[in-house]
Amino acid sequence: MQPSGNLHIGNYLGALKNWVRIQPDYEAVFCIVDLHAVTLYQDPRAARQDPRTGRALPGGGIDPHQSAIMVQSSVAAHAELAWMLTCVTRSAGWSA
Repeated sequence: MQPSGNLHIGNYLGALKNWVRIQPDYEAVFCIVDLHAVTLYQDPRAARQDPRTGRALPGGGIDPHQSAIMVQSSVAAHAELAWMLTCVTRSAGWSA
């Protein structure tokens, strides 16, 4: 789902509606993938304080008492693993 925090009809119909439906049947972990969407400079302090990001999932029906909600940037291992993988893997367009 779009990590901007703006819930729109595409997010709701494409993902959130189904997540709410399956939530009672699974031990779900929903992740706000805010590191995947960084294409322009953002002030890290402002991004961390943006309340919209954490409200989109509960606002759309995800129950934080029933499912875990995590923010990708709050787990340093995501960025650390990405850095390690880019150091040891080749690009699809690169040849030796």
